[in-house]
Amino acid sequence: MGILAAILAATYGAAAGLLLPRAAYRLSVPSQEPWRTHCPDGHPVPGWLGPARCAEHRCGAPSNRAATAAAVTAAVCAALAAAAGPRPETGVFVALAPVLVLLALVDLAVHRLPDVLTLPLAAATAALLGAAALLPGAAGSWRLALLGGGALAAAYLVLFLINPAGMGLGDVKLALPLGVALGWYGWGVWAAGAFLGFLYGALYGLSLVLRGRATRKAGFAFGPFMTAGALTGVLLGGFGA
Repeated sequence: MGILAAILAATYGAAAGLLLPRAAYRLSVPSQEPWRTHCPDGHPVPGWLGPARCAEHRCGAPSNRAATAAAVTAAVCAALAAAAGPRPETGVFVALAPVLVLLALVDLAVHRLPDVLTLPLAAATAALLGAAALLPGAAGSWRLALLGGGALAAAYLVLFLINPAGMGLGDVKLALPLGVALGWYGWGVWAAGAFLGFLYGALYGLSLVLRGRATRKAGFAFGPFMTAGALTGVLLGGFGA
């Protein structure tokens, strides 16, 4: 059953990942600028799902982006399904994983986490886990999930107020759904996921400095490391449950 669930989740993740590049391309613009509607050659790119290429001229972003997005999303979904097993929350985590991959792609491209993704993701995570909590076999707590979301967002808000140059409001908003997911399995998982996000980011920043590719004060996209830390925490929580 566990292997079948992982295979089905990987298939879903691969299919969803193939649809992400167009949305990532259109959303990867600096703050205050409108979403992209044309490819780099000026041809219209309608819709939000599919390859990052205009349909008629087949030009635009490199084609390997779709394969990378599909592989990463498939791996994330399969890992979540393998860890959480046949439980109600598994469907929630797997269903929402492609949105986190999309956010990571955008953040890596332009250091931005759009509200159009983070805020609906927070609402969907809370609502769907609330529904999962009503089903038999659920291994988490919706109350702790809500508390975890508020706590992690509050912690990131404090860091933003202390050092606005080192933390963006997008990170604060992303912390809300990540905290909800981590809180589902309890405070131990919440603390592990939150800590690992900072640890992964710190190790990456240190590697940039040691390789001479950045200074100590240089900024980088932190959202993917927040997500990686939360993913690790949820995986630990799923296996532990």
